[in-house]
Amino acid sequence: MSKSSFKIITNGILSDNPTFVQCIGLCPTLAVTTSVANGLGMGIAATFVLIASNAVISLLRKIVPDEVRIPIFIVVIAGFVTVIEFLMKGFAPELNKSLGIFIPLIVVNCIILARAEAFASKNGVFASILDGVGMGAGFTIALMFLGSIREIFGAGTWFGNPVVSFEPAMLIVLAPGGFIVLGCCMAAFKAIQARGGAKPAEAGTGCGCCAMAKFCGKTEAEKSECEAK
Repeated sequence: MSKSSFKIITNGILSDNPTFVQCIGLCPTLAVTTSVANGLGMGIAATFVLIASNAVISLLRKIVPDEVRIPIFIVVIAGFVTVIEFLMKGFAPELNKSLGIFIPLIVVNCIILARAEAFASKNGVFASILDGVGMGAGFTIALMFLGSIREIFGAGTWFGNPVVSFEPAMLIVLAPGGFIVLGCCMAAFKAIQARGGAKPAEAGTGCGCCAMAKFCGKTEAEKSECEAK
């Protein structure tokens, strides 16, 4: 693997992590991380959709009219979400039931659409697949990390197995606990980045690079600046 290919993958895990750095896709993050198993399941599902949709959107990037690219991206993403939903219903029904509505809602997950618009629509198939791998891995690691903390300290278990002898704090697995744990993890991640001298990835980040920039009043200069990076 070349240095540039490796950098694309590590961007999603470290310098451009979708959860701890970009702060996108936080609704499912907070909802499913009550256990590490749920976090792993959601991470794998999102990674599959990321890789597959990035590859297809990259293939279509030169023939999709600019005016309808967002609806087409959503249709492509929805197709792969349907596939992963059927697979989970068939092979992991308990996990599918536990994750509930958040599997179909992958269709409108900010991470998927943002990577389609900011990266896959502007790069080749191989690079787009690597971007999906990196972003998916970063998202999965973040979900598992948050899920581990919340499950261990909130329920006293890890993957359903008892691991602590103290009385768990139920608050951690409730909604307020999710915000508290997420905020602490974000702060710790930023502190580690600052100490290590890491900088956010230059390509594909920033408000002007958002998939919805066209609709929320971003200037052409801001969008051009994003594309030039």
